[in-house]
Amino acid sequence: MTEHNHQHDEEGGTTTITKKKVQLPKKYKVLLHNDDYTTMEFVIFILQNVFHKALPEAERIMMEVHKKGTGICGVYTYEIAESKAKKVERMAKEHAHPLLCTIEPE
Repeated sequence: MTEHNHQHDEEGGTTTITKKKVQLPKKYKVLLHNDDYTTMEFVIFILQNVFHKALPEAERIMMEVHKKGTGICGVYTYEIAESKAKKVERMAKEHAHPLLCTIEPE
């Protein structure tokens, strides 16, 4: 959506058009990182409970984390991405898992 502002030059009658673009908030990917200790079952639990993934999608993301080293859990605004990453960190600590969850710009 753009908005046009017209300004008239008093002396020459020239019109200047400026466009204002509506800036959408930047999005951030939430990533889980593979480690040698966190169980696949716990990763699926996190994906279902924090990111609200159905079991088939949770299993797919878990395998991506396992095979590629990282997996994208979702893409959110900064505040939501940070909140979810902190929740994962808290839950992992409560269950004695070293699961790392980070965010990065999309």
